[in-house]
Amino acid sequence: MCLPITRAHTQVRPYNLDKKEKPNKRVDTIMPRRVVITACSAITPIGRTKSELMHSLTCGISGVKPLREDELLTSYLHSKVFGTIDYPIEYDFPRQFRKTMGPVAYYACQVAKEVLEASGLSQEFITSGRLGVAFGSTHGSPTVQRNIYKTFFDKSSTRYAAIGAVDYLRSMVHTTAVNITRMFGITGRVISSSTACTTSSQSIGYGYESIKFGMQDAMICGAADEYSTTTVAVFDNLLACSTGFNDSPSRTPRPFDEDRDGLVVGEGAGAVLLEEYECAKKRGATILGEVIGFACNNNGGDLILPNLAGITQTIQLGLQDAAVNAGDVDFVSAHATGTKMGDIIEAQAIYDVYGNRPLVTGFKGYMGHTMATCGVIETIITLHLMAEGCIAPTLNLETVDERCAMINHVMQLREQKMSIASIQNFAFGGVNTNIILKKPE
Repeated sequence: MCLPITRAHTQVRPYNLDKKEKPNKRVDTIMPRRVVITACSAITPIGRTKSELMHSLTCGISGVKPLREDELLTSYLHSKVFGTIDYPIEYDFPRQFRKTMGPVAYYACQVAKEVLEASGLSQEFITSGRLGVAFGSTHGSPTVQRNIYKTFFDKSSTRYAAIGAVDYLRSMVHTTAVNITRMFGITGRVISSSTACTTSSQSIGYGYESIKFGMQDAMICGAADEYSTTTVAVFDNLLACSTGFNDSPSRTPRPFDEDRDGLVVGEGAGAVLLEEYECAKKRGATILGEVIGFACNNNGGDLILPNLAGITQTIQLGLQDAAVNAGDVDFVSAHATGTKMGDIIEAQAIYDVYGNRPLVTGFKGYMGHTMATCGVIETIITLHLMAEGCIAPTLNLETVDERCAMINHVMQLREQKMSIASIQNFAFGGVNTNIILKKPE
């Protein structure tokens, strides 16, 4: 068992007359600690287990299906496709925990449960305050929210009386994080990001920083988003959704392809357990990978359109935090949503930093854009590919758009060892993230 967190050393710096500081002010500093991934779990449109995900990735299987009928929205939507989870999931949560959970919290608690079971962490550690949670979603639970709004506007209902006492707990934005803490008795810090497409990447990044700088010894990090035609409606209204492949869902989205016509909304969940390296090593944990760098910034301008300078800077900051050179990166997991401008700008940013050396894949071609969950799912997939010594191609990339052709696209399955990988994600609102992973020694 690890010793409690202690300050690495204490400095005394001289009095600075310009800053009018008090004499001999103590400055406590913590030596940065290594952070490793010791367990992971995913619920995705292309499978759950490592073997299922690898089968889909190596066989080119898509998880994009026709959109389910929706009495309120389907007739108005131009996009009729969705990255769907169409297999059963068996939940065995005790009843006292289920009552505060909407669909998105079910997803979140399931992957958290599987991560904790795989980790081998003791119950004493889980409840000690040294384990925290960084977990989020895009909206909370749109399904529960929609029922609440429907009740408010239904003149025939008794309105407030029809809304349950726990409906807010089931629908709120941080419902994923707090339901995880409640179910497992976790008393450490809670971070609940809600930045759309960068939600789970921020969760991993903030969890990494919490451990690196000594605030926690371990963190459960990830995100979940449930099936929601409301989310489709949002992006459909912004003219960002794919509409040209409604009759052949598996052919879209098409990252970097000249025939791409927009993103496909998807659902899913994912979680990773981050631990301080020495703690994980002492208890004999299996190390799946190491997080060696993280960066997050904002474009500081347009809330919708991607920004080349902002994305480029985020990539560079991630490398700087990891203390590696651009030439050290073997693989880039691109955000690559399949939108016209987004893919072009991302390809240019990758080229500006890396040239055409690292191999590049956009995993959303397999399952659509799983929104808040995309970063953690793409991290888990990258860990699996690292372990297997291969790289999957970008599904549906048949003819590379000449404006995206300057980078090294993976067009077919290939055996390839990778030691260092970058996972890039960018969100509406101008939020950019970059996670740098290293293969275990």
